Amino acid sequence: MIKILVDSSSDYEPEEIKEKNFEFIPISITIGETDYIDGISLKKNEFYEILENTQDFPKTSQPSPQAFLDIFKEAKKNGDTVLCILLSSALSGTCQSAQLAKNMAEYEEIYIIDSLTASCSIKILADYVYTLAQENLPAGEIIHKAEALKSRITLFAGLDTLEYLCKGGRLSKSAAAIGELANIKPVITITKEGAVGVLGKCLGKNKAIAQVFKHLQESGTDASFPLYTIYTYGTENCQRFEEKLQENGHAISKRLQVGATIGSHIGPEAFGVVFVRPE
Repeated sequence: MIKILVDSSSDYEPEEIKEKNFEFIPISITIGETDYIDGISLKKNEFYEILENTQDFPKTSQPSPQAFLDIFKEAKKNGDTVLCILLSSALSGTCQSAQLAKNMAEYEEIYIIDSLTASCSIKILADYVYTLAQENLPAGEIIHKAEALKSRITLFAGLDTLEYLCKGGRLSKSAAAIGELANIKPVITITKEGAVGVLGKCLGKNKAIAQVFKHLQESGTDASFPLYTIYTYGTENCQRFEEKLQENGHAISKRLQVGATIGSHIGPEAFGVVFVRPE
């Protein structure tokens, strides 16, 4: 049997993890002196409420190899194949922990896919792998198709504040202070290397919404895959963006909430879109 494993950066809701029978590895998050387990002891809205009321920047800790090893040993015992779809190696050492655990398990039927992305983008990739597994395709073919798809999965997001890019070290304090005074709203993406990249800085929310929409239009979308709108905490900006999408004929599959892994860098009131570019 093929088993699919995701980490908590994929931002799946617990009900969907259970429904699809995914294996699940949580990422630990430290805020100040307090440790949390993403998706288990720390829910998404709770995370943003804490984020708004602290000066401490959240720190994520990659899962230990042992967390993976327990699952890998069970798969080895049962003769299962495990397909691991994990947070970008540019953002975390999660893939490295999984590789160490695979070596310790001494079992070849474990495949580690570096998604080179995060959050709801991982969901598109993992759901695709799930569909292929349901069709009883062999593991090698599933891996090949997943690797071909992942470079086409695209995320664009508009931010309501520069504060968290600054706290995360992606912007200087002086630049952030000037930007906040000028009502600058950054637009970000996940780069092809799997890191958070700033595409531009817009003057006000309306221009940020227009800029995210422009990037979507220029990229084009593959209608055979879902198009998700995404938000962090607070849906007003996301709703305005959705109205623009619908006015221009884009069908929205669902609105999804971004969790702590990316949310810590972009903060509340962020909005965006995740989709697959055409081949």
